[in-house]
Amino acid sequence: MIPKPTTTKTAPGFTLNPIVIIGALFFIFGFVTWLNSVLIPYLKLACELNNFESYLVAFAFYISYLVMAIPSSWVLKATGFKKGMAVGLVVMAVGALVFIPAAKTRTYELFLLGLFIQGTGLAILQTASNPYITILGAPESAAKRISIMGICNKVAGAIAPIALGTVALKDADGIKAKIASMTALDKATELNTLAERVILPYIIIVVVLIILAVLVYLSSLPEIDTDKEDEAVAAANTNKTSIMQFPHLLLGVLTVFIYVGVEVMAGDTIISYGASQGIALSTAKFFTTCTLVAMIVGYLIGIVCIPKYLSQEKAMKVFALIGVVFVLLALFTHGYASVLFIALLGLANSLMWPAIWPLALAGLGRFTKIGSSLLIMGIAGGAIIPLIYGRLADVVNPQQAYWIMVPCYLFIWYYAARGHKAK
Repeated sequence: MIPKPTTTKTAPGFTLNPIVIIGALFFIFGFVTWLNSVLIPYLKLACELNNFESYLVAFAFYISYLVMAIPSSWVLKATGFKKGMAVGLVVMAVGALVFIPAAKTRTYELFLLGLFIQGTGLAILQTASNPYITILGAPESAAKRISIMGICNKVAGAIAPIALGTVALKDADGIKAKIASMTALDKATELNTLAERVILPYIIIVVVLIILAVLVYLSSLPEIDTDKEDEAVAAANTNKTSIMQFPHLLLGVLTVFIYVGVEVMAGDTIISYGASQGIALSTAKFFTTCTLVAMIVGYLIGIVCIPKYLSQEKAMKVFALIGVVFVLLALFTHGYASVLFIALLGLANSLMWPAIWPLALAGLGRFTKIGSSLLIMGIAGGAIIPLIYGRLADVVNPQQAYWIMVPCYLFIWYYAARGHKAK
């Protein structure tokens, strides 16, 4: 069992339903995270990168979860959930601020540093908010609550690439054609102007993050004490001295690693993949939104069907197999049809994250916070797996590189079928 919520006395603040506050945070996660899908082709053009180098955008962003997840748990232990969330938002604002000098100097390494700092802030926020929403109610309906959060996340994610793409990728195809015949000096001037397009959007992001941090800090969001266990969990964990004694959690961490890898691939590679299929960037910039709309449809299915018609485990098994089918269809079709099946992976991915968390955190009791940190570390799959894809795309081609997703979905199916039962 996941520990029952034990709220503690909260400081005075404006009253707002905790679900609404966490929903707003998930909206921010989605907006900032899915900007990467535009940044990859945008920085590839502005900083003159190959596929592998461009996917360092995802690497810099998601590797921060691996590096900072454990420190994030220390922050939460010192601050509690509410203040920790405010700290995470401020750190994200600092990362967004780094984009301004990065754009002014067109320095790719500075862009990557800004992304790493943003990911660090998100690691703190995710370490707090995911277990929070999991614990804030009955365990059997946790996937439904996380599905609601997922809708907030993916609605923001659907808006983000269109919003940034409209600014950053405006006439990108024309610019790409023009610079091919320019002198080195003219090309540098053109690319410098292109790089500066992201300054205003990221100033707006900084302001919004700071405002939200203040609102969260002043709110009456209740604390939840995850160190207290109910009697059944406490009895089961009497002889447990280490988080390593929970194999279902460790397999859950690996599942998160693999799942985030394929989720990021479905959203972040699709614009570049569409371009490789001969589709103009002016059209391809909408493809990530299609992926996220498919995820929203999946979340709605989860809200309606879990746990009334489908258990969390069964939903995860079914959708993992759907993922395998869509990948194979993407591999053996071409053009818009192939891109469509990559977008439909959003549907396949939708109910996996909501199901993995309650299955992996089940029975952890006083180990919940450290268990959550390990699961957050698994998000580093979004750094590694897309980077492998980028290398394969350079060596083979962008379409055949999607073969790496098939064993990933099969392992996710295994965790849903057997792995989460390991004791």
